[in-house]
Amino acid sequence: MPTIEGLQFSYTFQPLAPGRFPFRRWRWELWHGANLVAAGWRMSRPDAGRALRVSALEATHRLFGLPVPPRDPRFGVGDLTPGVIERVVVGPTTCVLVPRALEAEHGPVAIASLS
Repeated sequence: MPTIEGLQFSYTFQPLAPGRFPFRRWRWELWHGANLVAAGWRMSRPDAGRALRVSALEATHRLFGLPVPPRDPRFGVGDLTPGVIERVVVGPTTCVLVPRALEAEHGPVAIASLS
């Protein structure tokens, strides 16, 4: 099965200031160039990282005209530390998540593939 590589998304990921709600919230945004692809908030950092990864997966499949696979609760397990570059591989697609501040500062980030 061929693998599609080279797609890069940028993201922002930060805690929201306390507001009228007494609990902590994390805001995430997924960008493809100047286009906002998805955004949202979650009550914990691992949940926000998982939502960011799932949105990147779905956007990658839609961009290449592939059917979006059903959501798997095991996908995206683990914490996404804000400011980290991460490569997401699911099925025939691969994408890279790059912090938006890093991309704005240095331009498109080249990621060397280890495969």
